[in-house]
Amino acid sequence: VMQWLVRDGDYVLRVNSLPFVWAVNDSPIFNAACYPTDYVSINRGLIRGLNGSEDELAAVLGHEMTHGIRQHSAHNYAKAAAQYYGLSFLNMDAGLMDWNKLNALAGYSIAKNITLPTEYEADEGGFHIMTSAGFNPGGGAAAMARMGYYLTYVTKDLREYQNPKDKDLPQDDFSDHPATERREAKLAEMLTAYSAGHVTVADRRTVCIDGTPLLTATQTDEDYDNSPENAYLAAGALARAFHDYDTAADWGLALTRGGGVSMRGDSRINAALLPLVEKAKVGAQLIALVGDAYVGETASGARERLRSTEQARAAEREAERAAVEAADVKAIDKIRENSDAYSDYGDGTRALMLMARVFGAAHDDKPALSYVIRARAYAVLGDAGRAHADADRGVADAPTDVLTWVNRADVRRMLGERDGALADALKAIEVDAKSPFGYLITAEIYDEMGNGDAAEDYYKKLYAVEPKAVARIPDSYLEKIDARAYKERKKAEKKAREAEEEQKKESGM
Repeated sequence: VMQWLVRDGDYVLRVNSLPFVWAVNDSPIFNAACYPTDYVSINRGLIRGLNGSEDELAAVLGHEMTHGIRQHSAHNYAKAAAQYYGLSFLNMDAGLMDWNKLNALAGYSIAKNITLPTEYEADEGGFHIMTSAGFNPGGGAAAMARMGYYLTYVTKDLREYQNPKDKDLPQDDFSDHPATERREAKLAEMLTAYSAGHVTVADRRTVCIDGTPLLTATQTDEDYDNSPENAYLAAGALARAFHDYDTAADWGLALTRGGGVSMRGDSRINAALLPLVEKAKVGAQLIALVGDAYVGETASGARERLRSTEQARAAEREAERAAVEAADVKAIDKIRENSDAYSDYGDGTRALMLMARVFGAAHDDKPALSYVIRARAYAVLGDAGRAHADADRGVADAPTDVLTWVNRADVRRMLGERDGALADALKAIEVDAKSPFGYLITAEIYDEMGNGDAAEDYYKKLYAVEPKAVARIPDSYLEKIDARAYKERKKAEKKAREAEEEQKKESGM
């Protein structure tokens, strides 16, 4: 579901945003959260709580994506947490992240730093992301209906519990979560607007077209009354058809023997509607109501208003894209740096996503560097042809820039071409003898080739050029190069282990 949203949803990441990354964790709590690095953590408790509904899950995840896009979570505790963990948030594809530790941060839920207006903004943004990606427009309201029941009657966790008596109390702008019924109502209004105003759900159960009742949803879950969910998802199927088709004929409606109908469109979405139509035997009524609805649009102008609203929204997205493309040099440097970090963590796909933004920008003052950074991403993915082409282009365009040589050396190294990598690393030292990068990669390559003496020599040169690079020197070499620094490192490591063990004892682990 998340992949579908990220790939097909209509949204624009800000210049300083990272591509979305996501994973499911084992927490039983009914929750998902988007962290400042655009990492979306999805609790298994949420998936179970939504009974695995793709459309309801899409609404919740679209909501979290909007928090990330609008950077609602980049404040207060969430910001401090991101600074503390740093790039460890990027480790998920390598399987290195401690999901339970990360999810523990939700104990100070980022939602507590989100104001009520931004929760509504996230609901609206999530609605547009999930509908543009092809999900059922009723998924959001259905998810709120399910969430309201779960938080009130199922959960035994006081952090989640929602008192049903609180639903009518005034809510200030800093409530952690607006009452689910309020959010449900707003999402139902969005469904209606999406349908050009034709589809509504009365009393959370009766699906109407232009105010005329079509059918009333019934309970299909043994454990609780899920009729509101069924109603919203059925209404969502109608809303998508009204949205996507400009005439009644486009629906392809045809009566079936059982009193139902067949229709065009996404069979997965229509499956929430068609069995209910057949059960109620209202196929003929549906065909008549749809026909009347389009006739009425001539006088009401409903479809023109819908298209006008969508054109305005599309114009906003284009303006946002233009702003990203017009990013200044400093912003481009940051995007390129983030791409390089993704390559460091073995995520070439997201590295390329960021580099696409760099190459689409108007103010890249280091195009040669951009080529070699993109080459690293291709090398991570094993695309030797594109990696070589970009790396060679970068070196050819800026042969006096040490970073082009260093990065081409790394590209060749990743592709298993050690001799070529070593030649480029030595050339980097020739280009700029004061830069530590050439010495570092030369030492690492010699070490990989089993030439310990040469590796030690270049680690020693690295240490002389940049003493702060001591952390990059392996123990076996540092002990020979600077015995004192080696002893200090071992002492610090021992102290850190003791502190960690003490912390485990205090926490009872």
